[in-house]
Amino acid sequence: MHAEHGQTALFTLTPPSSGFRWRTLALKPLEGLLGLADCERLYQSLAALEDPRAFVRATLEGLAVQCRPLNEGRKQIPAEGPTVVVANHPFGGIEGLLLADLLLAVRPDVKILANYLLNRIPQLRPLLIPVDPFGRPTSAAANLGALRQAIRWVSEGGLLLVFPAGEVSHLRLRSRAITDPPWNPAVGAIVRRSRATVVPVFIHGRNRMGFHLAGLLHPRLRTVLLARELLHRRGRPIAVKIGAPIPFRQLQGYPSDDRRMVDYLRWRTYILGYSTRPRKNLPPFPFPGVRRRAAAIAAAQDPDRLRKEIESLPAEQLLFRSGSFAVWLAEAHQIPRTLLEIGRLREITFRTASEGTGNAFDLDRFDSIYLHLFIWDGQEKRIVGAYRIGPTDRILARHGRGGLYTTTLFHSRMEFFRKIGPALEMGRSFIRPEYQKSYSSLLLLWKGIGSFIARFPRYRTLFGPVSISRDYSDLSRRLIASTLLQHSQAKDLSLMVRPRKPALLKPVRVPGCERIARNLSFADFREVCALIADIEFQQKEVPVLLRHYLNLGGQLLAFNIDKSFGDVMDGLIVVDLLKTDRRTLRRYLGAEGLKAFVAFHAAPASEPPADVPVGAWEAGALARSSGEG
Repeated sequence: MHAEHGQTALFTLTPPSSGFRWRTLALKPLEGLLGLADCERLYQSLAALEDPRAFVRATLEGLAVQCRPLNEGRKQIPAEGPTVVVANHPFGGIEGLLLADLLLAVRPDVKILANYLLNRIPQLRPLLIPVDPFGRPTSAAANLGALRQAIRWVSEGGLLLVFPAGEVSHLRLRSRAITDPPWNPAVGAIVRRSRATVVPVFIHGRNRMGFHLAGLLHPRLRTVLLARELLHRRGRPIAVKIGAPIPFRQLQGYPSDDRRMVDYLRWRTYILGYSTRPRKNLPPFPFPGVRRRAAAIAAAQDPDRLRKEIESLPAEQLLFRSGSFAVWLAEAHQIPRTLLEIGRLREITFRTASEGTGNAFDLDRFDSIYLHLFIWDGQEKRIVGAYRIGPTDRILARHGRGGLYTTTLFHSRMEFFRKIGPALEMGRSFIRPEYQKSYSSLLLLWKGIGSFIARFPRYRTLFGPVSISRDYSDLSRRLIASTLLQHSQAKDLSLMVRPRKPALLKPVRVPGCERIARNLSFADFREVCALIADIEFQQKEVPVLLRHYLNLGGQLLAFNIDKSFGDVMDGLIVVDLLKTDRRTLRRYLGAEGLKAFVAFHAAPASEPPADVPVGAWEAGALARSSGEG
């Protein structure tokens, strides 16, 4: 059969040399039924286009198919340098055109490792490195040449798009799922030899069930039906999610094991398709036993009364000042109105993260025992954020373990507190929503904490619950928790604590990668941070406070689910400040504060340095705690 305009027909069941007109007439209806005739008409309408990118774009427009990116898309693709893009293969054709169009919009040096049958389309030849997936006697030699060409292309700085499955996703009866067949380990060789950055891409969707049932009869039937499935995508957007680039340094753990590397890349690709749709119609606050409506937030305190209360605090309780912002430390009895405002703002802030108590204030019995460190914005006359701090040496002496909030979440042996020595339990931290866009507010809080530690350097250990709210998917929470516990270097401390309601950290199972998940581990938590941004709706990162504690050298001991606080997952974290990077510590303690801190802990325990600063505030507090005030 010959096409219009003198062009050779590409989508036909009849060879051009066939002289049997009856065969042509007999097969023509079948070509229409299989969609080949429509594909041929579309191709002939575009055959005059010679530029590959223009041809790809026009084909997509002719099919009215658009890419629907589920994240920032193009920003994830390196603009230059050796790059391999790996993708699943759900449709068998249209995804190649879609990704070619997307990648060519970022950089011109794009090649696609693809079925040699596509080489029949002249406009696509400049983009292709053809391979033979059909296992013929000549396939091995042809594919070895293609592999060498691909390695050379990427090594010279080009971008290569690969569908490592080599064939379209299909129904696999053993797993009862429609997914790619095993990925080809040769992709690992390309990455390893070229030291390329890898970008995973997941294309959502699948071909119709008739396509997959036909494939169960014979695999070649899938190939015959591909054109029909291609036309079925007409006018339908295709959702695509592009993952964070994986630098080659993260893949160097697979120096000669291409199969394991490719399994890992498949997992990184399929996890992009993991459903993390936002929850709908969930009650805002779960409570044990029953669920009740959250109370209305309490009315704000009068700003002028707050100002007068704060200004009446002793001068030595001002820890740090920056412009109109002042960081103060106070006991509950000194700031009754300010504490009510802190409790009100806590509840507002925690509710926005699907946490909170559900009460008008977030205040409890521990607030009367603990110290309160807070930021006051003198210009706006309002509280910006706060921390609740519990010095363990004082609280244990006066109230025992029941005086520490963490014991409501974790069973802790006294040996734990003896092991960590004088410590500060850190908790209930918040920055009010209006100030969360900037990191400066959190920095101010920690400047205040640093000032406190510089004054009282015996507190070398910080500990407390750090939360991961249910705004994060179950998959993200399990990934964060299991990775941090796996890499924790405080195994001795973890034996001394036990969560009251342990988080169920089941193995992470991703559809299409059931076998792979058993052998996965992450050498670097930064890798998990990139994963969370890939997984989460709107690309949320790992919680900022958790990242901050980890930057200080924090170690996770256990994870607990707090049913009374919005099902939040609390990780018990411990930070030994003597093991924190000195440059990081100097940022919060200041040069002189760091010097005093290090000197204190270098001195013999029985003879602390005489020049360690002890303020009037602590002297008064100590007197009151011993019954002298």
